[in-house]
Amino acid sequence: MGAMAAVAELELKRTPLEEVHRALGAKIGPFAGWAMPIEYEGALSEHRAVRERVGLFDLTHLGKVDVTGPGALGMLQQLVTGDVSQVEVGEAQYGMVLNDRGGVVDDLIVYHLEPERFFVVPNAANATKVLHMLEASPAPDTVHLMFHQDWCFLAVQGPRSVEVTGSLFPEAGSLTFLRCTETEYRRRPVILTRSGYTGEIGFELFTYQDIALDLWRDLMEAGASFQIEPCGLAARDVLRLEMGYPLHGQELTEERTPLEAGLSWAVALDKGEFPGRKALLRQKRDGLPVRLRGLLMQGKLIPRPHYPVFDGESQIGETTSGTFSPMLRSGIALAYLSPGDAHAPGDVVEIDVRGRRGEARVVRPPFVHRSPR
Repeated sequence: MGAMAAVAELELKRTPLEEVHRALGAKIGPFAGWAMPIEYEGALSEHRAVRERVGLFDLTHLGKVDVTGPGALGMLQQLVTGDVSQVEVGEAQYGMVLNDRGGVVDDLIVYHLEPERFFVVPNAANATKVLHMLEASPAPDTVHLMFHQDWCFLAVQGPRSVEVTGSLFPEAGSLTFLRCTETEYRRRPVILTRSGYTGEIGFELFTYQDIALDLWRDLMEAGASFQIEPCGLAARDVLRLEMGYPLHGQELTEERTPLEAGLSWAVALDKGEFPGRKALLRQKRDGLPVRLRGLLMQGKLIPRPHYPVFDGESQIGETTSGTFSPMLRSGIALAYLSPGDAHAPGDVVEIDVRGRRGEARVVRPPFVHRSPR
């Protein structure tokens, strides 16, 4: 390892479970400023575990912010794209934070835990940026922000996740999709949510890092009879892409709007002002220059990010994500195609895969028909 690489390695943030991951044979790599497990037995094995049984993820790198006080709702309502006033206590909502041009600064989930308490989970690379935007956001009353840098985040995902999570937290059995509750583990508070990023039934757990090791081991033990597997970020990327879920930094950037990404359902244009709203209204009036589409390869070529997409001899875009789908036994990709109102599902385009063109059919995600509900 070179001197610069060694310095970069030392500057990475660390999950409290890194030694456990290494003992399990994990390949540790940099991700969004953290040293995180990329894979253990391999992405294909871990993918299969989640689709067929159950897998356990360490997602401690993601942000964790408490927004509390009488002005909490007003602050969030003026910052995120969703109508937070419609989120009842015990519910969660997916949304985004935009810049003034309508570009996606970050996508996140807002959990409503108590009448004046919301729990916000942004992406790792943007956690500090979102915190600063919250600090700068006007609030109608007192608000207290707490950035939980000493919390861990574990996710149990797959068809048997109810049994595994429920063996430690009986409340899990009664939670429906995008619901949340507060509970305890070893006398420490836990936020338990029915959510995830895999397309399967799943749960996410937030608690203090000092009990992360015990919680990880207890979940692994609870899942032993179901052949639970520890899973890394590589498998998570394949799982989310099969569902057509966008990833910040690839599908979601400050140059792309929610409308272009097909996320208009997560934007409440009629709730009042928030950053980017005027730009979205103009785009809705004038039409979309590009639109995110799903592409299913018709041959054996496997697309990756940033491969050109053609309609005849005209380049109409490039892939943002691409991989091999173990479920479909085929290559899949997401790509922004131009113009936004062209290339409907069923149309055929071509992807240039390292100098070889392969046909791809435009499809409406998800590629794999699963449900986290």
